[in-house]
Amino acid sequence: MASKPSIPKGTRDFSPAEVAKRQYIIQTIKSNFEKFGFQPIETPSFENSDTLMGKYGEEGDRLIFKILNSGDYLSKANATHLENKDSLKLTASISEKALRYDLTVPFARYVVQHQSEIEFPFKRYQIQPVWRADRPQKGRFREFFQCDADVVGSKSLWQEVELVQLYDTVFTALGLAGVTIKINNRKILSGIAEVIGASDKLIDFTVALDKLDKIGEDGVKKEMIEKGISEEAIAKVQPLFSFTGTIAEKINQLSQLLSVSVEGMKGVEELQFICEKVTQLGLATAQLDLDVTLARGLNYYTGAIFEIAPPKTVAMGSIGGGGRYDDLTGIFGLKNMSGVGISFGLDRIYLVIEELGLFPDTVAATSKALFVNYGETEAFVAMQTIQKLRAEGIKVELYPDAVKMGKQLQYADKRGIPFAVIIGTQELESSTFALKNLVTGEQVVLDYNGLQQRLQ
Repeated sequence: MASKPSIPKGTRDFSPAEVAKRQYIIQTIKSNFEKFGFQPIETPSFENSDTLMGKYGEEGDRLIFKILNSGDYLSKANATHLENKDSLKLTASISEKALRYDLTVPFARYVVQHQSEIEFPFKRYQIQPVWRADRPQKGRFREFFQCDADVVGSKSLWQEVELVQLYDTVFTALGLAGVTIKINNRKILSGIAEVIGASDKLIDFTVALDKLDKIGEDGVKKEMIEKGISEEAIAKVQPLFSFTGTIAEKINQLSQLLSVSVEGMKGVEELQFICEKVTQLGLATAQLDLDVTLARGLNYYTGAIFEIAPPKTVAMGSIGGGGRYDDLTGIFGLKNMSGVGISFGLDRIYLVIEELGLFPDTVAATSKALFVNYGETEAFVAMQTIQKLRAEGIKVELYPDAVKMGKQLQYADKRGIPFAVIIGTQELESSTFALKNLVTGEQVVLDYNGLQQRLQ
């Protein structure tokens, strides 16, 4: 007996109802991207390995799915690495391509490759799947969609202000109030590392600090010590573990802590500008918060960093994030091309909206009405009517077989179709339609115009 088919861990099949809800979120994000002036692009699902490797730090590199070379991939493998079972070194000789880890690095490659065709500053959005060889858990998958918006070719901090507004606009449109837009700046983190004498441990310091809400103060300190950061240096950043107050108060505390760091103070100035302008312009439903522990463990952020926390009533990780990357395109040969971008985590946003029951009742993949099939003559009239209704943008369908009416109505019920349209002998003679509400049981007789209005 054949074994039951399955799919890889961390991937999912989506039902029609789930796809309809996902498309609702995507369409909401897409329409607002375009409202803010962003243009769509698409890039391949996989890139050359050297495009991706080394761009996300050691932790990110481990999570990149590698694609084996076509054909006899072992024929070109390094014999020594193969014999020694050195998987890291062997991979380079048997895998030249990899699935994209995110949309930002492929975007940087796109900008460099097509720079002569692009008008800068270039505002692009991209909604496509990405892959990460991560451990699957709630809200974390190995295949998932990212919805990105980026601007390259401008160092203006007004871009950051507008991206905060974009987050607020999208989540407001989705009915997701109470979202927190966390903001920090990598220059501040660099300044802190400089002040405590741990500049050479910047990545280790920021990666550990970023885990404060997950492993707690003691866990962060333990990890920092394990990475070679002295207890004396950790003591100097003690205030960061209980950093409270308004944004203005936090900025004032940072100014005092980083007064001797040019880099750190530059970060404070940038944060102050962004936060002040956002506050003055106002947000509809989101809240802005300065989170000095926010690091987002990626190597390429150089300025503002964003992370989006869902409403506090939902136990879920971040549902979006991004930041400023001053020279990401430099890794592909195009220097001094500053960029800033944000991403929406479609899958986690879906889970949050589902948990809070915020999907509108109108979001459905099903038809508005099912035409009952009584036979060839009635079915032909039904198809003529269906053709006219579809031209008006109304989703309707005909049951394909002339079986018992009960079976047809049962099918409609299971599909979640709210109405049945009945064309029997009497309706044929009078050119009318019996419209049955399958929820209430109410049935009315209508002419075509009345049917159209009821189903519109």
